[in-house]
Amino acid sequence: MRMTAREREIVALLRAEPLLDAAALASRLGSTRAAVSVHLSNLTRKGVLLGRGYVLRPEADSVVVVGGAVLDSKVRTAVAPVLGTSNPGTSTSTVGGVGRNIAENLARLGSPTVLVAAVGDDLAGRTVIARTEAAGVECRHVVTSPHPTGTYSAVLDDGGDLLVAVADMRATDELSVSDLGVVPSLLTGADALVVDANLDVTVIRWLLSAAAEAGIPGILDPVSVAKATEAAPALDGTVPVHTVTPNVDELAALVGAPVGRDVEAVVAAAGVLHDRGVEHVWVRRGTSGSLLSIAPQPTPDAPAPARRVVLVGAPPTTVEDVTGAGDSMTAGYVHALMTGEDVVAAARFGQALAALTVATPDTVRPDLTAALVAAHLTPDTPPTEELHP
Repeated sequence: MRMTAREREIVALLRAEPLLDAAALASRLGSTRAAVSVHLSNLTRKGVLLGRGYVLRPEADSVVVVGGAVLDSKVRTAVAPVLGTSNPGTSTSTVGGVGRNIAENLARLGSPTVLVAAVGDDLAGRTVIARTEAAGVECRHVVTSPHPTGTYSAVLDDGGDLLVAVADMRATDELSVSDLGVVPSLLTGADALVVDANLDVTVIRWLLSAAAEAGIPGILDPVSVAKATEAAPALDGTVPVHTVTPNVDELAALVGAPVGRDVEAVVAAAGVLHDRGVEHVWVRRGTSGSLLSIAPQPTPDAPAPARRVVLVGAPPTTVEDVTGAGDSMTAGYVHALMTGEDVVAAARFGQALAALTVATPDTVRPDLTAALVAAHLTPDTPPTEELHP
């Protein structure tokens, strides 16, 4: 339903200050409380307001991201690292977390994005929220945890490759379904849900089910081998999943068996996930690009088409820092889907964004725009090759 001019004014005020009540709104508008109450009732009936507290339906073509939000600390050796001793290098600190990084990338690309995550009631949490909101992400539904804001500490070698990372994610680990009760309401107005595997497997299953019930794509980012191992039981065929985005090691964790680096092994493992309800398996393969496996979708009137497997090449780039590359790939893929691209074009967009990300020391490029990525895409960059498994 269309909104009246007065209703649009009320929505604009609530987007800026969601805790305004009817009396405060009436004062801002030069109206009466009774008149504003009628407008609020009409907005609720139209589905623009979602329950108590004036929870606003996300904007059109929006994405809801649920996952980790932390403070990142990165140290990088100046020369080839030597274990067991001190190494010269540099250190930086910034906001991070897989879910939060995906959300910031999406917002910078122009996709309206809502982040649902957990931070502590501390300076670190306020810093995470402030910097994420400054990038254009809606953070009104971030949960305040009794635990400190999470931290992620990474050690990179002199070439920018990750040596080891340690994550303290207690605030995210202990998020429960009851903490996330607003999510189903948010999904009624969203076009996609992205879930990162920092969450408990019970929560992951519930979120993917909520996306299926809302009729929108559910995308799972496995995060790491350890988190993929814990999340694997959620992919048991009972809940349809639009896309899972592992690297080869995370793919092995998800299927519960070793996976070779060769294309045939990756294709076979992706088939296991198709059998468990995953429609698209997009496997990151580092400098070899990525492999997108698309499950056949039979219809009542036609036999199942052949399964598609597409190799997406990695565009040439100079690696400054690999941190955030996978997060940017997922964000680029989802953004492209939201703009109407098919999954192959979306994978190419995500692959190009990853190349742009690793070329900078930033986890999320501060100059990122959709136009920047588009400028690095040509019909053959990155190239694609369709296989016939």
